[in-house]
Amino acid sequence: MREASKWTIWLKLALEPRTIRRGLAYAAVVGAILVTINHFELLIGEAELTPSRLVKIALTVVVPYLVSTFSSVGAQLAHERTEP
Repeated sequence: MREASKWTIWLKLALEPRTIRRGLAYAAVVGAILVTINHFELLIGEAELTPSRLVKIALTVVVPYLVSTFSSVGAQLAHERTEP
């Protein structure tokens, strides 16, 4: 399989609605927990919402989405390799 087609297949799987839905669900749940843990002082009013903190909060939510997407695509590719 050519390298370009591997990336095309990977991207197609990553953009499937079920993969996106799963990633968004994980991002919402895990992201909310991590934001609460990492930015609790902001949530209780003891810190200010700065541009830097806003970027950190966004990344805190994006990372679980990416982890879910990478693992979902990896599992789908592994499953396809083992099918007879």
